[in-house]
Amino acid sequence: MDLGKIWERYGLYIALGFMMLMMISYSIQWLRVGVGQSIDLAFAPLVEGFRIPFFILIVILSAFTGLYSSTIQKYTIDYERMAKSQERMKEFQAEYREAQLSQDEKRIKKLEAKKDRVMREQLEMAQQQYKPMAYILILTVPIFFWLLYRLGQIHSTLNIPYDSMIMITLPYAGSHNLTDPVLWVMPAWIIWYMICSLTISQVIRKALNIGGI
Repeated sequence: MDLGKIWERYGLYIALGFMMLMMISYSIQWLRVGVGQSIDLAFAPLVEGFRIPFFILIVILSAFTGLYSSTIQKYTIDYERMAKSQERMKEFQAEYREAQLSQDEKRIKKLEAKKDRVMREQLEMAQQQYKPMAYILILTVPIFFWLLYRLGQIHSTLNIPYDSMIMITLPYAGSHNLTDPVLWVMPAWIIWYMICSLTISQVIRKALNIGGI
């Protein structure tokens, strides 16, 4: 069995398993800190040399994240086939609903035979959407580890202007320390990262002509 067939059959489970491993790695402190320190060796001089505030650093990394994730999705997901599959599903649902309302048993049985094929196609499309996730996580998780490490360094380094580096004003939430919980237990810096990532990704996806997932 070739790798393509293995992914077609087990791709969803592989992607979900990989996501679980990434989440578990977050709880392993020595791994998280080790990865953060390794990346920091290369980028700390650049960040500290330009005195980049942490919230601006997040904007830059969000743009980078949006660019590579959108590019990976563009070349691993068949958006044209996905759009056609979604259209066929809508047509099938409308036809099936019409047959049920008219109580056309013959037509319902015919559509029931077609249902398995349509559902199988939808499952294949769902699996295809998970395909690039492993590649994206390989790049994204180390970035998060580095951000966590840098935030810890900012707190422990006295010669960095404290307020200008770790304070941020969020829409509808006001000014907060980047580590303050803003939405339930989610800290302000995570909320800011999500806002930046979603906004910038939409612009990049539009520029690359990538459909929605």
